[in-house]
Amino acid sequence: MGTEPTPWVWLIQLEDLDSDALAIQLDAIANMSLVPGQDRFVGDPLRMALTGLAEESRRPYVVEAGGSAVGLLTLQSGAARLAGWPDDHSAWLLRGFLIDRRHQGKGLGTLAAAAAVEAARKLSVRHQTGGSGVVLSVNQENPAGLSAYRRAGFIDSGPYLGGTSGPQRTMFRSFSAVAPA
Repeated sequence: MGTEPTPWVWLIQLEDLDSDALAIQLDAIANMSLVPGQDRFVGDPLRMALTGLAEESRRPYVVEAGGSAVGLLTLQSGAARLAGWPDDHSAWLLRGFLIDRRHQGKGLGTLAAAAAVEAARKLSVRHQTGGSGVVLSVNQENPAGLSAYRRAGFIDSGPYLGGTSGPQRTMFRSFSAVAPA
């Protein structure tokens, strides 16, 4: 009996791709699907990617593992209040985050959430935004999401009732936080 290799993820920023590479990634995103019921927590993957590409404040990424597109996430600047954060500019907002149903349960969501914090840190340096970390909101009825974010080092900052998806938790991870073991 062998042991499973340690999984890894790579975030590919869609806006950095040429038109051919972007078309390939958008096709992969269009073929992603969710476990029944998860659509109440996250929207249509292709629509989220296209919206992210069209809006200057959003940076959509495809999550790649083992040479395949396995998920999608968006980092947004100037929008942290959408997750119940006290201001818009001290944190990047992690939104539209999903792992394709065929790749869930492998720890990829935790790895991708941690990688998103590093990507946001690099964006903050590059664009001199002054952000100190990443904030998100996760539905209280999404135990898999809550668990993945906790394992990725996000700290629960309290309830958030402002979204359209019901009661949520605001979670934050500082750029200075040490990665979980």
